[in-house]
Amino acid sequence: MATQEIAATDSYASSIDATIVAVLDEGIVLDSTVFYARGGGQPGDSGVFAGDFGELAITDTIRMKGDPVHQFEGKPPKVGERVTASIDWDRRYLLMRTHTALHALTAVIYRDFGAKVTGGDMKPGTARMDFELASISREFAEDIARKLNEELQRGYDTEIRFLERDVALADPDLIRTKVNLLPESLKTIRVVDIVGLDKQADGGTHVRSTLEVGSIQVIKTESKGKANKRMRIEII
Repeated sequence: MATQEIAATDSYASSIDATIVAVLDEGIVLDSTVFYARGGGQPGDSGVFAGDFGELAITDTIRMKGDPVHQFEGKPPKVGERVTASIDWDRRYLLMRTHTALHALTAVIYRDFGAKVTGGDMKPGTARMDFELASISREFAEDIARKLNEELQRGYDTEIRFLERDVALADPDLIRTKVNLLPESLKTIRVVDIVGLDKQADGGTHVRSTLEVGSIQVIKTESKGKANKRMRIEII
């Protein structure tokens, strides 16, 4: 079906007029969408479809066979109907700020300690990231938080680029996870470049500048194994 995914190039687009191309048990597929399908630790978007049929609540967006599928509550419109698809912008924007904060966090820890990411997850305004570290302490976390907030306030711009797989993988810094999670079938790699601070292969949505993130605080640190330490952050 090859849905055109606007979020891949414009994270700030919040609404679009589109046509329903499929209605599945799992949800609705559009010919184009501003909704982000959950993946890479970022939750899927929620929002609303509106049209001649009225309004339909979209509770989540998942991915099936490569396409975003919009899960819904209520009676769905029919294939071929036009809809205005609008995301819950406040929720999305907070996720964008959170996601960019996580990239900046991984940049600081990778720069200062050479530690790669072993796992992560986020919700609007809160997130956790696991690192390949031998130890972690409250003092360590407070030092990282201070450095991270200093970097966020420098106002690094964020750019989105698309690279051929061979070109992208030739740069070892693009993969910050302990295990390369990029599917072999993926021939073009989307790169999120926080210019001057961080550059990673990533499919999620981000703010245009680290100044939009605001400040973060570390709310918890945990040891999850011999070389697996967890840090939980929150947007202030």
